Amino acid sequence: MTKRSVCVVTGSRAEYGLLYWLMKEIQIAKDLELQIIATGMHISPEFGNTYRQIEQDGFKIDKKVEMLLSSDSEVGITKSMGLGLIGFADAIDNLKPDLIIVLGDRFEIFSAVSAAMIAKTPVAHLHGGEATEGSIDEPIRHSITKMSHLHFTSVEEYRNRVIQLGEQPNRVFNVGGLGIDNINKLELLSRVDLEKAINFNLGEKNILVTFHPVTLEASTSKNQFQELLNSISELKDTKIIFTKANSDTDGRIINSMVDDYTAKHINTIAFASMGQLNYLSALQFVDAVVGNSSSGLLETPSFKIGTIDIGDRQKGRIKADSVISCLPDKKNIDNALKKIYSRHFQEIVKNVKNPYGKGGASKIILDIIKDFNLDNIIKKTFYDL
Repeated sequence: MTKRSVCVVTGSRAEYGLLYWLMKEIQIAKDLELQIIATGMHISPEFGNTYRQIEQDGFKIDKKVEMLLSSDSEVGITKSMGLGLIGFADAIDNLKPDLIIVLGDRFEIFSAVSAAMIAKTPVAHLHGGEATEGSIDEPIRHSITKMSHLHFTSVEEYRNRVIQLGEQPNRVFNVGGLGIDNINKLELLSRVDLEKAINFNLGEKNILVTFHPVTLEASTSKNQFQELLNSISELKDTKIIFTKANSDTDGRIINSMVDDYTAKHINTIAFASMGQLNYLSALQFVDAVVGNSSSGLLETPSFKIGTIDIGDRQKGRIKADSVISCLPDKKNIDNALKKIYSRHFQEIVKNVKNPYGKGGASKIILDIIKDFNLDNIIKKTFYDL
């Protein structure tokens, strides 16, 4: 029997972290052949050459699609998308997968799926239907949905939204958040082992900061991040771990500010990429995740700690009761940090439930893609409500 070839495309450390267990499931499945295309930040020295982590985890990368330019301006990002489209056209033609799996909403993935659409290659899209009103991820995600053929969402509301976009209900599956599989399956590090791994001693109080550009707002990233820095500068006896911004427009501005700040503050450390194990292990020992990363919404609630979600980047996403949304100014961030440590909020956090489920998404997805009939799946009929 011929194995079904399944090609996973990953363009960032965050995507890979969410896809890890699904890739493992495909790798060991007898009737599937795993192919991997690494692109974007994975093959950029500036962002840590994280393709090496993929290989260290026991995966073979079949193709690398280089597409990132040194510029993170609007023009630079657009040109990167064009380079990606050219690279993915060759990669898909060479590998000829039966199915491509992509996750999320980044511009690298948009290029990959556009090439797959022209090549008449079926696409399975994970984490569709979500809303992030402050970034270009929002329209990119929904565009990827319309170019995809199977859909795996993280909550029922998002499943309904994908159907609202005209996708057939029998091709849309609510499986829960993929990141929770990592929390359940990885053997997380102890505090001592984590401190050794990241060469940084934690304190009595600790926070983890990740702030990405707000790409649908004009030149606000620098000002918003400075407001955050001004706020955390006043924290007493607190250790701060920064994970740097991604390759979106103005991401380099934020990363430069992180470097300048950590150079002047001995209570801080910064990483281009912590790696999934170190990152999730750190969530066991920090008091809050601060910034505007999706991880603060998708995974952090499972650790029974608070999230301070700043600004509009994640506006529209379903949020647990442990998430404090605040405006991107010092006063509101100050108030949110005070709330994190309040007795009342700590009681809320103890009993919080992650709206993205309890895990198991990878196995459910695997079972569906193994058996789903891909014949005649390319032609789609719009589903009217």
